[in-house]
Amino acid sequence: MPRVLPPEKSSTRGLSRFDRMLLERRLSEPIECVLSPVFRDARAEEYMFGPVPGADSASANDDSGADLLAPVLGQPMPPSREQFVFLRFNYCRYRAMHVLRENRGRQLRLEAVRELLRWERLTHETRSEIVRSNLPLVLAMAKRTRITGVDHADMISEGNLALLRSVDKFDCARGFKFSTYACRAILKSFSRVASRTARYRGYFPTEFDPMLEKSDFLDHKRVLVEQDCVSELQSILGQNRANLNEVEEQVIRARFALDSVPKEARARTLEQVGDMIGVTKERVRQIQNKALDKLRNVLQESMLPV
Repeated sequence: MPRVLPPEKSSTRGLSRFDRMLLERRLSEPIECVLSPVFRDARAEEYMFGPVPGADSASANDDSGADLLAPVLGQPMPPSREQFVFLRFNYCRYRAMHVLRENRGRQLRLEAVRELLRWERLTHETRSEIVRSNLPLVLAMAKRTRITGVDHADMISEGNLALLRSVDKFDCARGFKFSTYACRAILKSFSRVASRTARYRGYFPTEFDPMLEKSDFLDHKRVLVEQDCVSELQSILGQNRANLNEVEEQVIRARFALDSVPKEARARTLEQVGDMIGVTKERVRQIQNKALDKLRNVLQESMLPV
């Protein structure tokens, strides 16, 4: 792919988010197409975007299984329409390559950016049409496959990726139907999923059981930390390292259940503490906050490295 320098910011200022994504991807990823002699014809563009052959004709039945899910995801393309749409798809990629080749080694100008994005949008639209029409292939192959022990969602995901790769690689000039080419790629992707799953089960022979992973280590550690904190706090109160007065110490012990006798240890509300020392609950809150500030300073000093 010819190396092209990104355009100036002024050339991309008015672009939408989708156009910016298309431009960035096109300048960073390689581009390829399946060439056809028709592309070099002077009236190629007029032909490619003219009436699509077989647009109104009924779709022919095939042995791919796509017709099983056609009522859900749409009818598969007739052969004449399919060949024409793939030709248009590769022509759009060919024109995008032509824009990049003309600007090789140079910075894209505004006109070149618009031309490149025009063909990138048409490429995206045509690819989306092909993929939507052939999505039943993946579901039909997943329904028919005899592979067991593989997650169905993994198979569908891998099959969709194989379908996208097949769209980019398919050469309609060889006379084959796309369903024939894509089904082989989809089945190979299913085999890869099965092989990957078998290797995984070789490393992890048992299914994941949350009960086997259950442990009370964190709960036990949390209890120990809480006990250490309570012991440290009681030590500070016992030695009065925070210089609390009698009322402050009484409020802290009552509010946080730090009574010396374990059976009597229960947390009291602000109102209960206020009735106990003869003040309002708002005054209890003020005394509590002041005492907590003193305790916090002592705790921070004890945790600082020497």
